Amino acid sequence: MLLGFDIGGTKCAVLIGEQTPGNIRLVCKEAMPTDLPVYEMIEKLFATAERLLNQHQVAKTSLSGIGISCGGPLSSKKGLILSPPNLIGWDNVPIVKMATERFGRPVLLQNDANACAVAEWKYGAGRGYNNLMFLTFGTGMGAGLILNGQLYSGISDLAGEVGHIRLADLGPVGFGKSGSFEGFCSGGGIAQIGQFKAREMLQVGKAVAYCQNVGDLPLVTAKSIAEAAFAGDETAKEVYRLCGYYLGKALSLFIDMLNPELIILGSIYGRAETLLRPAMMEVIEKEAYFESVAACSIVPAGLTESVGDMAALSLATMCS
Repeated sequence: MLLGFDIGGTKCAVLIGEQTPGNIRLVCKEAMPTDLPVYEMIEKLFATAERLLNQHQVAKTSLSGIGISCGGPLSSKKGLILSPPNLIGWDNVPIVKMATERFGRPVLLQNDANACAVAEWKYGAGRGYNNLMFLTFGTGMGAGLILNGQLYSGISDLAGEVGHIRLADLGPVGFGKSGSFEGFCSGGGIAQIGQFKAREMLQVGKAVAYCQNVGDLPLVTAKSIAEAAFAGDETAKEVYRLCGYYLGKALSLFIDMLNPELIILGSIYGRAETLLRPAMMEVIEKEAYFESVAACSIVPAGLTESVGDMAALSLATMCS
């Protein structure tokens, strides 16, 4: 049996799974908002895991491994969570040591992008590929790299922190940097673009479907903008076109640099591909080397909304 913890800036989940030939069966899952101080949140996760194990009559000793997937940066070698921008206060947290002492089983920690890359490689859209890149594209923006059939994490476990790349001198803020890739291409970044565009329109007396007045600006989200775009609102469609443009700029760099067979885009891309892909591909076809573009497929996550669940449990399979 497998135990997984998926730790994100917006929500967390505790998962129990069972490894089967070529797959992982999800036995149970309990999700919760990430709304407590760090060590209180970890205690809640651990207590929830113990309750679920008892409910499903799974002894701690029967666990082959525990996987922890968390937003980076972190050190898998040292077992530390290192101040992720979307987890304020989670500074140098020794979560592997804490989990090992609590459950008495081997524990593997990886950033969420690496974990999702492994899950997609083994069980999702990346099956059969040896060179691929997975981008989270959710609350934040990070990447996991499978190169020559191996997870590549870099000398300091910081490979794939692509959200920190600056794409413009000015722009929405992500990863603590104005104009960053995460600023343009993440849930929070899309909300920032949407707020900016809505303010522009409202100040000249034009209606915006996802924001009725200036007082509603703080309520704007990537989801509300997408819903308006799918319903035909032109400002909302322009927000996603702009996001797709910067997504294309970043992917052009990665295609030229890595020459991957496959790029897998998670979360938001899977839900809004039709809004993002035209501008994204227009930029890629203009900017990236044509032979590398021809060799690279760009697809949504095959595990769709379950990729985060499978990510944590996939790490657990690598403990033994």
